[in-house]
Amino acid sequence: MSGQLEHTPENLQMLRHSAAHIMAQAIQELHPEAHFGIGPAVENGFYYDIELPETLGPDDLKAIEKRMKKIVGRHEDFTRKVVDKGEARAIFADQPLKLELIDELPADEEITVYIQGDAEAALAAKDAEARNAAKVYLDLCRGPHIANTSELAAFKLTKLAGAYWRGDADRQMLQRVYGTAFFSQEELDAYLKQIEEAEKRDHRKLGRELGIYMTSEEAGVGLPLYKPNGARIIRVLQEWLRQGLYRRGYQEVITPHIYNADVWKRSGHYDFYHENMYFFNIDESEEKDGSKLSEYGVKPMNCPGHVLLYADELRSYKELPIRYFEFGTVYRHEMSGVVHGLLRARGFTQDDAHLFCRTDQVEDEVVKILELVDAIMSTFGFPYMAEISTRPEHSIGSDEKWEQAQSALENACKRYGLAYDINEGDGAFYGPKIDIKVKDAIGRTWQCSTVQVDFNFPERFKLTYRTADNGEEQPWMLHRAIFGSIERFLGILLEHYAGALPAWLSPTQAVVVPIADRHLDYAEQVAAKLRVLPEASAQGGARVEVYAQNEPMRAKIRRAQKQKVPYMLVVGDDEVAATSVSVRDRHAGDQGAMSLADFAAKFAGEISFPAL
Repeated sequence: MSGQLEHTPENLQMLRHSAAHIMAQAIQELHPEAHFGIGPAVENGFYYDIELPETLGPDDLKAIEKRMKKIVGRHEDFTRKVVDKGEARAIFADQPLKLELIDELPADEEITVYIQGDAEAALAAKDAEARNAAKVYLDLCRGPHIANTSELAAFKLTKLAGAYWRGDADRQMLQRVYGTAFFSQEELDAYLKQIEEAEKRDHRKLGRELGIYMTSEEAGVGLPLYKPNGARIIRVLQEWLRQGLYRRGYQEVITPHIYNADVWKRSGHYDFYHENMYFFNIDESEEKDGSKLSEYGVKPMNCPGHVLLYADELRSYKELPIRYFEFGTVYRHEMSGVVHGLLRARGFTQDDAHLFCRTDQVEDEVVKILELVDAIMSTFGFPYMAEISTRPEHSIGSDEKWEQAQSALENACKRYGLAYDINEGDGAFYGPKIDIKVKDAIGRTWQCSTVQVDFNFPERFKLTYRTADNGEEQPWMLHRAIFGSIERFLGILLEHYAGALPAWLSPTQAVVVPIADRHLDYAEQVAAKLRVLPEASAQGGARVEVYAQNEPMRAKIRRAQKQKVPYMLVVGDDEVAATSVSVRDRHAGDQGAMSLADFAAKFAGEISFPAL
């Protein structure tokens, strides 16, 4: 009965999977003509893909949810039944999508059907009409499921979307109905409140309102175009990190956006990542007759360029570690259905670095990376945790190397005092890794930074260094990114701060608002003084605007508030006479009059780069 399930992650998944079946039964009762695809539990909820002649709308969601509550109230048991392929085909004779799934099952695989309601009546029913009359539902499913529909205590249908059958764009478009479920109404209410807050903070909405970026169907899916405000934020982020990296002994490099396909063949991307890359041919013959075609690939990663730079010279153990970094733009062919604003794009810039080390240096280097991660995440108020992914079933490298690499990552976390979980078997085939997951202002978790040990590239590209006894050794290579994708990190920041970025990062840090035209000269003097504050020199000066437009002062203040500008400085006769400004804070509101010198001192402290 309701409330008897132990509150574990596994049971929550089972509850949500069962909710998908209950939703499918509700749809069957309201739309007997429906054809059902699949209905899994997913992160934060569940969905079901259905084929219907009519398009569902918000009113249909309400009707389905209402019918689900009736089914829950009927206290129907879930029953598991093992059937053979012939029986399965007979049961789902009126469900072509299910029949397709059944036909693809291996001959020796156990087939199970889950029944809601009277099992005998369900098996006797030949179609949806008969099942509805008996108030039963059957589904092809491996399970497991809850014992009774009454255990579904708290649920909500959330949205409608389209989805190609089997994820194949050449197949029919189905309607996908999403929902969520929790053990209690309190948990559901908290989640829905979070979702409501997340919608307000959606970086795509904020990106438009704040003039940060745009997308264009003409330019292509997943390729953001940055407006001046967005470009400004990204350059400030890059310069802040760049200065911190220089102080830590990193060297900046710049590598091409395209390489001859031979590079990608050597790196392994050609064979293992081909479908996610963009390849093209260039006719390099003088006659342009196609007699000399060369294949090139647009880079999805920056690693090969950094490896080629390392391999260009003879290296000594004394030089190591060598730390190359680059703000390198890469391109990956993501499916159009998963592209999501800045959070998942086809073109994005990584704050990429590759460190070439001796094996005895790896642990120390990882500790330094974790210190940098902490400095950055603490700046933005992100609580975070680490996850170490270990050797997968298919991998390269000796047992000794894997054990040594994993020990180095674990020891580095312990030395830095960073708690971590072990994610068994989820490392890359070429080495273990640390993933850093941050929690934002409304409790959502995002995966950002990563540190990856790599045995693959040094081996494929025959990288070596001279040892102290004049021998040759293969270096270890560390991939690391702190922001990860700068685009994605910017999207996370916009949602974390609800668009009100810290003053040092805001595209406009202050606006000066003259009350009348006669105060315009003084407004320009105020802006000029603030722009040249030494604390802002690393950013090319403070970003201060004067609102000189001929419009009411209220409209100017409203515009600044809508743009989430940290400070609005109103100047009129009193301020001109006293060499002061009337300060309005975007969060705290009116702060009253302040001498220009005092405000400049306060402002300088807020717009300078945080320590890194």
